[in-house]
Amino acid sequence: MARLNFLLLLSVLASALYLVHAQYQSRQLFTALDRAHAEARRLELDSERLQVDKRAQATPLRVETLAKDRLKMRTTTPAVTLYVRPDGAVIPAVASPAAAVTAAPPPSGSSRRPPAHRTRP
Repeated sequence: MARLNFLLLLSVLASALYLVHAQYQSRQLFTALDRAHAEARRLELDSERLQVDKRAQATPLRVETLAKDRLKMRTTTPAVTLYVRPDGAVIPAVASPAAAVTAAPPPSGSSRRPPAHRTRP
């Protein structure tokens, strides 16, 4: 009978230790889950903030200002527009007397197509 009581005492102690260990692991996992949720919320807020910053940086007025200031770009006008024919001849959009004299006529064997140019929408 003493052996049976000793065996039962050991099994109760072992199950109690296992229960304490399982609760400890459960608390650690819950803490890790809570940290992960907090990190996810922080990353979501950062993502939203970055999206707002991205939209603010990509406004047409800001892009135009940067293009003018940093890249020294300018808006297109007929005075700075050149058209290139398929044969390679360059024709200014605004015909000046000097440009009319220097523009070479297309070769006689080529088809007459309008000058290739790009338009802005």
